[in-house]
Amino acid sequence: MTDTICAIATPPGRGGVGIVRISGPDVPALAERLLGACPKPRRVARARVVDADGQRLDDGLALYFRAPASFTGEHVLELQLHGSPIVLEQVVSAAVAGGARRAEPGEFSRRAFLNDKLDLAQAEAVADLIAATSEQAARAARRSLEGQFSEAVHALAERITRLRVHVEAALDFPDEDIDFLADGDVQAATEACLRSTGELLERARAGRVVNDGIRIAIVGRPNAGKSSLFNALVQRDAAIVTEIPGTTRDILRETVHFNGIPAMLADTAGLRETDDPVEREGVRRAEAELAEADVVLWVRDAADLHDEQRPPTDRPLIEVHNKIDRVVESAGRQGRLVRLSARTGDGLGALDAALNDALGVELEASALVSARARHVECIDRARRHLDTGHAELLATGSGELLAEELREAADALGEITGRLHSDELLGRIFSSFCIGK
Repeated sequence: MTDTICAIATPPGRGGVGIVRISGPDVPALAERLLGACPKPRRVARARVVDADGQRLDDGLALYFRAPASFTGEHVLELQLHGSPIVLEQVVSAAVAGGARRAEPGEFSRRAFLNDKLDLAQAEAVADLIAATSEQAARAARRSLEGQFSEAVHALAERITRLRVHVEAALDFPDEDIDFLADGDVQAATEACLRSTGELLERARAGRVVNDGIRIAIVGRPNAGKSSLFNALVQRDAAIVTEIPGTTRDILRETVHFNGIPAMLADTAGLRETDDPVEREGVRRAEAELAEADVVLWVRDAADLHDEQRPPTDRPLIEVHNKIDRVVESAGRQGRLVRLSARTGDGLGALDAALNDALGVELEASALVSARARHVECIDRARRHLDTGHAELLATGSGELLAEELREAADALGEITGRLHSDELLGRIFSSFCIGK
């Protein structure tokens, strides 16, 4: 990282203020060229930016951060200018003419990670905070950015590593009088690590749901009230509702929030055999949506609950008995069964509670952190290694196999924070960031 990078750090379009960010070893020299002098570190200074010919480009403010006391760990110059895309591009071009190059997506955050200013989970939380679509997601991302998730991962990895060291030391220096595998301490410690890993996995899954949102498919037979339920949940007449079976032909999607969790809600065509080619295509698309959903709402007419097969899915499914106002049935829920009326709104609160249970999002709001699918996969892999090691210990008493599984579990957790990483992994993560972050 011997080169200097620059980019516009504010969103595209016009605005009152736009920011150009420059990071790298040549920042002091570039500041001299662009501003006439390098500002004092960590002091706001007036900035009169000029190009190579001395033509003034804009007036604004400048902030200089001397390495290593900056976001990237390098010399950083931030120019707060008028938010004209033309002006900002002229300033970036002037920086490039002075020896900088245009930053790649996420390159500022990547340099912060490589310079030990952030670990990988914290760097990802930067992007998650920018992309947050709810207050709950923003708060969770801030907690991860502050290091709460990383601290939990590090603490668990340290416990597993200490257990591994104990096992390997006992294997290398056996005590002739004590069988350390038979005294129960190693087994109890392994089981404790398994429980802690399961708790962290639950926390990460909840964080992924809050961060990424969920896909909810509303499926069922024609005229079960799927579109009425869709309209009730999005709180407007988004879908056409008639008494004619097969009215819904295509997928209709809307984004809603359930207890702070963003959800892509999909109204689908009624599932049935049909000779109508257009409706048949609608059924095919409904089945495809069913396969991709995180949660399925299986809507049934409360007045006609006979001979209806459960939709073919392995995803969490909530059975919804709709139109209870027509059969004088009380609203409420029993586990994954919810009775409601989309027309009157009676029972919609019970559906919210059932969705929370189906997603497993039962953590206190203060415990939620921002997490991604790769974090969940890493923790789940660590759990599987611990489970395998525990099973081998019980079945064969093998400390060697347990030690190897403990090493694999700790390494899986290390991938979350970047203690273990590959250039391919970093490229995949940071390529999804904004250019100026």
